[in-house]
Order: sequence, then structure tokens, then C-alpha cells
Amino acid sequence: MQPPQHATRPRWWTELPLIALVYAVYSLGRLIVRGDEARAVEHGLSILRLEKAFHLNAEHPLNRLFTHTPALGIPADFVYASLHYLITPAVLIWLFRRRPTQYRAARGWLMTSTLLGLIGFTFLPTCPPRLLPAVQGFTDTMAQYGSYGWWGGEASAPRGLGGMTNQFAAMPSLHVGWALWCGVMLWRFGGSRLTRIVAVAYPLTITFVVMGTANHYLLDAVAGAAVMGLGLLLSRPLLRFAERVRTRFTPASRATGAPIVSAGCETSAGERIPGQRTSSDTRSDTRAEARDSTASTAR
Repeated sequence: MQPPQHATRPRWWTELPLIALVYAVYSLGRLIVRGDEARAVEHGLSILRLEKAFHLNAEHPLNRLFTHTPALGIPADFVYASLHYLITPAVLIWLFRRRPTQYRAARGWLMTSTLLGLIGFTFLPTCPPRLLPAVQGFTDTMAQYGSYGWWGGEASAPRGLGGMTNQFAAMPSLHVGWALWCGVMLWRFGGSRLTRIVAVAYPLTITFVVMGTANHYLLDAVAGAAVMGLGLLLSRPLLRFAERVRTRFTPASRATGAPIVSAGCETSAGERIPGQRTSSDTRSDTRAEARDSTASTAR
């Protein structure tokens, strides 16, 4: 994930609107492309059946553990509802300030993967485990422990604002995808043992949390990691293309950081710019001034 060779240091006044625009598109698209409930439920049941066929349905035991153990369930709900809004921007800002040469590639990777996730929500609306029929045995811990936080029974949305979120955006899990991105950034650029421990612990914790709170299936988490992998592959050519466009439309004086005084004009050997004085002219002027000074002194 090397930055473009001629990349300049990013500027916050261009980065902030870009990030805000991408997130606004993601949020709006996530809201607009709500799938119908029957289709989303069928997709959720299909995932659950596939997991059971391969004995992969880790959601049930984790959800029972979080449901019967408030000391785990309540913190898990807080983690699910807030941490991705805090950690992901914090890592972006840290990269911007401390690793500017790697920042642009990292930001491109995150944005590309996020938009790929939006495509997944569009074409595969999926009902999370917590919204499946009760016969499937899942408990919505966000609703169970809702009195401890700001959320209600509609995922992590604040009470009364559940209509502003798409509750069928379960596949892929971008909670897991974003956490994996954060982990990779901390592992590569953190430089200390503590940051490497956090780099491994954070994505694993988020994976357990999204399943234990019945917000995602295990395959949602796997899909979130796969989307990040695909986003990494696609972000490189996209960044190179963006760099070529930027270079093409950036004046040469701005690209090199210095003004072009000659404006592209050149002179051949022996040719003088009109009005340019030569060294012989300068010597003649000096001798004339000396004669004038001598004559003035004699008078």
C-alpha cells in the first residue's frame, strides 16, 4: 500500500469535505435502498441455514451468553453503538498527522471498501439475527438493555430515530470491516507492543460483539473482511488514476512548488535578451566613470 510517488502532503480543508461527502453518500444510500422485509428475512434465514449446515452458527451461544450476563451484554451494546464512530475517525486523524505519506492510500482503502459495502446492502438486504422470528432463538440485547443507553429497540439508533437507519444492512458487516482496517493501520504504523496488541484485540472484540448482540451473523463478519480485501485491491488503481488526473490538471509551477520565471522561453548560446547588458558593456561604463571622476578632480 505505497503512496503515489509524487503525492503531496494532504490538506485538512480538502480531506474533511471529501470524507464527509463519502460518509453522507454511504448513509443516504444505506437509508434509501432499504429492502423489503420478507426478502431480507429470507436472506437472513438462508445464511443461518448455511451456517448450521457447516456447524458455524457461533451467534447462538454468544447471544445466550450476552443475554444472561449483563456484565458482558451491557458493555457490548455500548461498544456496538459507539466505538466505530470514535475509533475509525481517530485512526484516520492519527494517520493524517503522524503518517501523512501513508494517509492517502489508507483513506482510499477505507472509502473504497465502504462504498463496496453499500453495494452489498443494496443487492443483498439481510435481516439481522435479532429481527428474525422468535422461534429462531435470538434475543435483541440492544432492546433488552436499552434503558442503560441512548438506543432503543432499533439497532444503535437513538430513541425515536430508528426510522433514519436501514436495519436490514447486515451483509456485509462494516463494523467488522472498519475494525479490521483500524487493526491493520495500528499494526503497521503503531510501532509499539501495546498498539499491536490493540491491533489484534479490537477487530476480534468487534467480531464477538456484533454476533453476541445478535446484530450480525458470522458470515456477515467474514463478508466484512472480504470487502476490505477487495477494497484494498481496487483502491490502488483508483489512487493511481486519481493521481494521474490530478497531475494532468495541476499547473507545472504548482506541481514543482516553484514559479517558472522564464515561462518556458529559452535562449540559444550567444543570444541576448533584448536590453541585456554584457560584461564588456559594464567594463566600458566603469572606465568612463573613472575618467569623469579624474577630470572633475583636476578642475
